[in-house]
Amino acid sequence: MFNFVDLAIAFTIALVSSFLLTYAVKKFAVKVGAVDFPNYRKIHKEVKPRLGGIAIFLGAVLGMLYLQPHHEHLPEILAGAFVIILTGALDDRFSIKPIAKLTGQLIAASFIVSSGLIIERITLPVIGMIDLGFFSVLITVLWIVGITNAINLIDGLDGLATGVTTIALISIFIMAVTDAQVMAAYLAIVLIGANLGFLYHNFYPAKIYMGDTGSNFLGFMIAVISMLGLFKNIAFLSFIVPIIVLAVPIFDTIVAIIRRAYNKENIMGADNKHIHYQLINAGYSHRKTVIIIYMFSAAFGGLAILFSEASLKFALLISVFVFLFLHIFAELGGIVMGGKRPVVDRLRRIRWKYKKPKPKSDKKNKKESYQDN
Repeated sequence: MFNFVDLAIAFTIALVSSFLLTYAVKKFAVKVGAVDFPNYRKIHKEVKPRLGGIAIFLGAVLGMLYLQPHHEHLPEILAGAFVIILTGALDDRFSIKPIAKLTGQLIAASFIVSSGLIIERITLPVIGMIDLGFFSVLITVLWIVGITNAINLIDGLDGLATGVTTIALISIFIMAVTDAQVMAAYLAIVLIGANLGFLYHNFYPAKIYMGDTGSNFLGFMIAVISMLGLFKNIAFLSFIVPIIVLAVPIFDTIVAIIRRAYNKENIMGADNKHIHYQLINAGYSHRKTVIIIYMFSAAFGGLAILFSEASLKFALLISVFVFLFLHIFAELGGIVMGGKRPVVDRLRRIRWKYKKPKPKSDKKNKKESYQDN
């Protein structure tokens, strides 16, 4: 079913292409004025070029050209991706209004729906398969637009969205290979390669940002790939799997919506209260904050893989770990328990309890002995 040599070659093409193209995209972004200026809600202090998503997109396209897949939904997926890229590029250059961005996302989602790629049913234990009927189109559009914006919202630190989406795509790729979902695996592997090629330029301290061009494109593609692969699995609770994979950006988005609604702020606006900013405010460095979120993303990705193959009892146990990790993640960000961190503090105490004290060096011991005499 899979030729892993071809997958490895496509991955390499996407990685090298994205890595090299980023140099050209960086110059182009500066030339056309698509740059990100520092302001009160941003961490960086220097003007940085945007549009890095173009390099990711082109790298993935070149990888796919090598694989040359044939799939009934591929033309509409490419059309939707092009609309997303165009919308994101316009925003990176001209900072278009949120309603204009949403319109572009809805147009892209309409291409997917028109192709017949929709979330038609979900499977529940005991009850079995539930046909969503008329609501399938609405749920599909909400899923695509929701995940697109979730990735966009988490793109606030150097290398954060690139790394989180790469980890999610690796999880999806493993499940797609296990479940023999060829198209999902193809798209995932070239995007992983393109992301890693770009990450060299984007990790802290970043030389270029992916911008809305990249975050919207990656969000859109992850939403579509999960529909091609994860939602097609007929196992019980299969619709939960992509939610676990993307637990970090989904959780951050839900918290942001609740926070803005509670404070009577524009839900589609921007602020500096996302969980990655909260971690920095809690005292973690820029690099450490990104790595912490990477670790949680990897944990959720691993749990999703286990969940996809689990029995009902094991799936319930995994669900407990998912909620525990979410709670710890929320504690680290100071968004629950009134800013207190009982679980995190307990884990730290356990760590120090079992941490072996470092033995004093012989040199220090000799010095102390000499002073005593």
